[in-house]
Amino acid sequence: MSLSQALLNQDRLALSRLLTHVENNSEEGRKALDELYPHTGKAHLIGITGAPGTGKSTLVNQLALQYSKEGKRVAILAVDPSSPFTGGAVLGDRVRMRDLAGDPNVFIRSMASRGSLGGLAQATASMVQVFDAAGFDLILIETVGAGQAEVDIARLAHTTLVVEAPGLGDDIQAIKAGILEIADILVVNKADRPGVENSERALRGMLDMAHPTQRVFHHHGQRMVVPAQTPKADDPLWIPVIKRTVAKDGVGITDLVEAIEDHITFLREGGEWAARERTQLQTTFETLLRDNLFARFLDELSPEIYEETLSNIMLRKQSPWSAAEALLDRRRA
Repeated sequence: MSLSQALLNQDRLALSRLLTHVENNSEEGRKALDELYPHTGKAHLIGITGAPGTGKSTLVNQLALQYSKEGKRVAILAVDPSSPFTGGAVLGDRVRMRDLAGDPNVFIRSMASRGSLGGLAQATASMVQVFDAAGFDLILIETVGAGQAEVDIARLAHTTLVVEAPGLGDDIQAIKAGILEIADILVVNKADRPGVENSERALRGMLDMAHPTQRVFHHHGQRMVVPAQTPKADDPLWIPVIKRTVAKDGVGITDLVEAIEDHITFLREGGEWAARERTQLQTTFETLLRDNLFARFLDELSPEIYEETLSNIMLRKQSPWSAAEALLDRRRA
């Protein structure tokens, strides 16, 4: 029996082996992805991102426990930062997810980012496809926690959770452009800490600016508040919600799960689910196309020409832009 068929029969050992092949981009892994692709497209992908220290791993642990109690199969893909020297990953997320050990409904896989920017390794999308084909209901994707650049998750997940925590810096840091805009649900974790009200107020203020629910103006010195015009019925709009949690104690997890379910309902009823599916697949397709074209280009380019061009760039005889254009023109000819 092939690894692909064994995975479709929910063989956990086959799943582990296939994930390794896919992460290493082996020929067997690529073949398996082709065989498994018709069986994908059913899982709900939930991305969990945010700055380091906000408690993402503990939150993922609690979410997985909650969904497992409901009888759902949950896969966790935790992307860990790689060592710049060895290329290995710390895999610290597994230390924080001891509660899930031995749970037949939960499968945890850590992987190294391997220098990939944006908090997601290049193989993440492919590994998600394997989990999807394996029949998992939900796939929780926890990213490195690189900060504002970590927006790649929004191109992969159906629902994106951005986790903040009070006491990690000034309120402006939490609302800088880049990471807040990708949130479907904002989670203020460690809500038992001082300053949680200020953190939530700052987040809500930014949401009101992006999705105003009321207009404030002054009339004869009096502050007046008027509700903003609501969206039309045929123009659905999801306004991100804010949920408080204390993940280490399991506080607020039920409310967070309900918010996630509300978002799923919105996606499916409003037609947004198909749009996000298209974005996911288009991103994967274009990334593969770009990587393969670049690899083929280098294969067809002689090492001597490459080194000569690089030397010209180093000696400032040629700019990187004109050098790249010249190599492309040479290939067209």
